[in-house]
Amino acid sequence: MATEARMEYTAFSQLAPNATAALTALGKSVIESGLDRSLIELIKIRASQVNGCAYCLQFHLNAARKFKIAQTKIDLVAVWRDAGVFSAREMAALAWTEVLTHVTPAGVSDEAYNDAAKEFTESELAFLTVAIGTINFWNRVAMSYRFSPPIPQEVAHG
Repeated sequence: MATEARMEYTAFSQLAPNATAALTALGKSVIESGLDRSLIELIKIRASQVNGCAYCLQFHLNAARKFKIAQTKIDLVAVWRDAGVFSAREMAALAWTEVLTHVTPAGVSDEAYNDAAKEFTESELAFLTVAIGTINFWNRVAMSYRFSPPIPQEVAHG
């Protein structure tokens, strides 16, 4: 499969500024909701891994480092169930991320919803759901156009 970018993020955002602004506004609403920023980045990393989105994965790995998320968690998010380093709340968020990322025509089970609702208030779960939906949408955009992954900041600055 060819990996050459069809369009880069900057060109896409210039071509579809209102769409980019709307997605950015969704992301901002999640941050303003009070959800822990580390938790938000972990779910974005996991969804991007599941979807195979190199651009978003690198973007959120860079962000996770910026927000000083423990390197062990960053390294082990792909195997979060067995890692033994995630809190019950983080594990519930990662499970909810996988359920919504792998959503099927059967929908979302009551069991999956109830498991997430044990760790999050109604409002928190709503914004967690918005965060997951938004990163899944960004994954689809970035993968469609094969955005080139952003250079990690420590590499970009020498």
